[in-house]
Amino acid sequence: MPHLPDVVLWSVPAFVVLTVVEMVSYRLHPDEDAAGYEAKDAATSVGMGLGSLVFDALWKIPIVAVYSAVYTLTPLRVPVLWWTLPLMLLAQDFFYYWSHRGHHVIRVLWACHVVHHSSEKFNFTTALRQPWTTWTVWPFYLPMIALGVHPAAVAFCSGANLVYQFWVHTERVGKLPRPFEYVLNTPSHHRVHHASQGGYLDRNFGGILIIWDRMFGSFVPETERPVYGLTKNIHTFNPLRVATHEYAAIARDVRAAGSWSERAGRVFRGPGWQPAGFVDNKAPERSGAPGKGGAPEGSKPVASAKPAKSANSTGATKEPVA
Repeated sequence: MPHLPDVVLWSVPAFVVLTVVEMVSYRLHPDEDAAGYEAKDAATSVGMGLGSLVFDALWKIPIVAVYSAVYTLTPLRVPVLWWTLPLMLLAQDFFYYWSHRGHHVIRVLWACHVVHHSSEKFNFTTALRQPWTTWTVWPFYLPMIALGVHPAAVAFCSGANLVYQFWVHTERVGKLPRPFEYVLNTPSHHRVHHASQGGYLDRNFGGILIIWDRMFGSFVPETERPVYGLTKNIHTFNPLRVATHEYAAIARDVRAAGSWSERAGRVFRGPGWQPAGFVDNKAPERSGAPGKGGAPEGSKPVASAKPAKSANSTGATKEPVA
């Protein structure tokens, strides 16, 4: 087994220092247009991050078992060398793009990822607002295991990707020089990803590289100041509700569905999906997707050509952006 460092653990001191620096910068140089910090919101984000460490340790047991079984069965082996590691990082970033995109366009996956998009602020603590139900992520990396990449190497690459994405959660960094903006995921690109405006919804899914979005048609540049959060925000700092509100909305919609096809659609289609002829008598207070009815609380529209996403449905509509 390759001996690779836990890059997330080693990066914690840097996370703390950068967060403090960002907080002080808002105190010394306020920006009235920026979302900035709010104590309860920041505390919720940190609490969600700490909780994710506990739950991820639990989900890790069955996931490692599956990865180990696949790795044992495949005849392929990719050694961890100085020149193979960058290729592994590139492959992991590619599969991360599809995992991230999938978690925006399939509602049961969005129920996990909506946690990260539930803050109406955008700062370094937002990066720590992680879900507690990441059991939906691991299948996207099975191709790497099947091709002979050791599970520990996949874990290392995933950690490196997560660490990179910490610094893009800020409004204190403007646009970088064009070569960087063209290739890398930057704060400007990620602000778009966290915005709730219709033109920004379900865009810029890249982790380290933004080239995947350019290649697969999901890239949008930052042209107007983003409004963060969901198309209908959940207005709570309760970590348990933040973690589970979309699952609860799915359960309500499935229970109220009139057919098995509708039940399947409520779970596996986009967060903003409604069956033909559906009439929502509870119009949402605010929606970032004009003309998209039936959006539940805590919801955000889905990634389509002109996306409209929902985090809850019949009673809540809605996604993101690691």
